[in-house]
Amino acid sequence: MAGIGFELRHMLRKNTLLSLMQAYAYAGVIGSGPWVLSIVGILLIGIFSASVVVPAHLVTQFQTSVTYLVACSLIYTGLVQLAFTRFISDRLFEKHKHLVMPNLHGLLVLVLLGASALASVALFVLLPEQGLLYRLLMLAGFTLLCGVWVLTVLLSGMKRYKAIVALFGLSYTLIVASALLLRPWGLEGLLGGFVLGHYVLLAGMWLLVVKEFSPTRQLVAFDFLQPDKLYLSLVAIGFLYNLGIWADKFMFWFFPPTSQPIIGALRASLIYDLPVFLSYLSIIPGMAVFLVRIETDFVEYYDKFYDAVRGGGSLEYIETMRDEMVYAIQQGLGEIAKIQTLAVLTTFVAGPWVLDALGISRLYLPLLYVQVVGAGLQVGLMAVLNVFFYLDQRRIVLLLCVQFVLLNVLLTGYTLLHGAALYGYGFALATLLTLATGLLLLSRSLGRLEYRTFMLQ
Repeated sequence: MAGIGFELRHMLRKNTLLSLMQAYAYAGVIGSGPWVLSIVGILLIGIFSASVVVPAHLVTQFQTSVTYLVACSLIYTGLVQLAFTRFISDRLFEKHKHLVMPNLHGLLVLVLLGASALASVALFVLLPEQGLLYRLLMLAGFTLLCGVWVLTVLLSGMKRYKAIVALFGLSYTLIVASALLLRPWGLEGLLGGFVLGHYVLLAGMWLLVVKEFSPTRQLVAFDFLQPDKLYLSLVAIGFLYNLGIWADKFMFWFFPPTSQPIIGALRASLIYDLPVFLSYLSIIPGMAVFLVRIETDFVEYYDKFYDAVRGGGSLEYIETMRDEMVYAIQQGLGEIAKIQTLAVLTTFVAGPWVLDALGISRLYLPLLYVQVVGAGLQVGLMAVLNVFFYLDQRRIVLLLCVQFVLLNVLLTGYTLLHGAALYGYGFALATLLTLATGLLLLSRSLGRLEYRTFMLQ
């Protein structure tokens, strides 16, 4: 989200209630808009298609197929997202803007070739009885999603946020419309709409990047693979973080008592997926607070602190900026906790009505409550990890990601073995313990920040 702080600070300078509301609304749209649009889009396809032309079981197969595409593409591209972001950030700091497009094309070549190979093998192994058109559409959807996630790492360096959200909105409107028009062709028709929309999304994102970073004579480069420019810790962090997010979902999908076969070897857990789906909508306010507080107050004092270090500021001034950084972090985490607590209380009150409106049994309520708490804790964990990234504490982030994956797997496994009453607590408790560890390490790191900063020079 580098760069969004400039827009938010510009809004907050007006110092009015309207400007404050505008800043939070803007941050909420930027931080959550793309994936909220995707969730709503897939839900609308299911609502409009079920029992109209497409049989209900085909809609379920479509939604399950899309879920696997998103999960696997995020985990796969997690290997390159953070590492490539760091590479581009370093090149822009060095004023080598001309290296962006060739290396982006080089990364896309490697990622898309790897995605095509992996998806081809997986589709023929897991879905041998499905038609060729279905498997080709799944292959196309997987490679397109991988390309979208790769391009997203560059969009964070651009300041045309409204255009980015508008592009996601246009693409998912096209996905819904085309899927509904193609639904007479069944599962393949729905997937065809999904692929078409993401092709438009990928093309639009690429054009935005081209407009920001003008093409050069060199079309393809692989400078990001040079040993002195490749951060293996970021490769591991990106993979482990996404794996940690999805680990409990995969375990519920492939644990027979909590899942059922949907299409080929792909399984889904209706008892777990719906509450998870709805719980992530509750973190929109928390994401807005996270962006406003971390990307404005914290970043402002962060810049002043390191500018003073590089520019020879007085020790008193450096310590004052460090204290302001700490206070900004405390305020940001405190506000995230408050707003997510409000989201949890709102869910407890409105949860039954929401499930009734969606035609979902109230038996899902206990799991929905737990998942809302877990999603809120995840926002706090994201904020802590974000601060560590600013401080370039990659080892600590790697440690937290390893802890997150291991705890999620172990605790989710324990809940699966001990009955439905504990479902959902594995992810929530794993996130809570990782967040607690992160807060402890963050407090220790901030206390030694001046020493560590000067000793690294």
